[in-house]
Amino acid sequence: MTAAGGVSCRVAVGREDLDACFGVRKEVFVAEQGVPEDLEYDEYDVGAVHVLAVRGADGAPLGTGRLLTGAAAAVKNGGDATVGALGRLAVLRSARGLGVGAELVRAIEDAARERGLGAVDLHAQTHALGFYERLGYAAYGPEFPDAGIPHRAMRKVLR
Repeated sequence: MTAAGGVSCRVAVGREDLDACFGVRKEVFVAEQGVPEDLEYDEYDVGAVHVLAVRGADGAPLGTGRLLTGAAAAVKNGGDATVGALGRLAVLRSARGLGVGAELVRAIEDAARERGLGAVDLHAQTHALGFYERLGYAAYGPEFPDAGIPHRAMRKVLR
């Protein structure tokens, strides 16, 4: 998938892509937001579908996100294995405002559709609720803390 400005998103394949995904997460979540590294990387990373956004001109990583499916997703979404769980969406500060986050969400939704999922849940930091609402997600349930940051659960039914 290619976005405006020469940004493309793809499912991560191989160690180099995964290292790029984890590097973006480390910069955004650990360095910038202060999330402890032992909370940022978890047992779900091994079986997740990781998506990587890169700059078209030189392939430099700009953002990432992951999709959990099956039992791993059910742990995050209240027990429904037919609903995927989008998470760890991160865009480097230098790439924000360029549409990278929206392209990542669309690529993750495409990956969910390809795997036969009917909906995607996520846990959004409360400051990002509007971003996800513009992409068709609806908040449900109360606010809750995750790594000390306020979040809300959200869901989008895929068509």
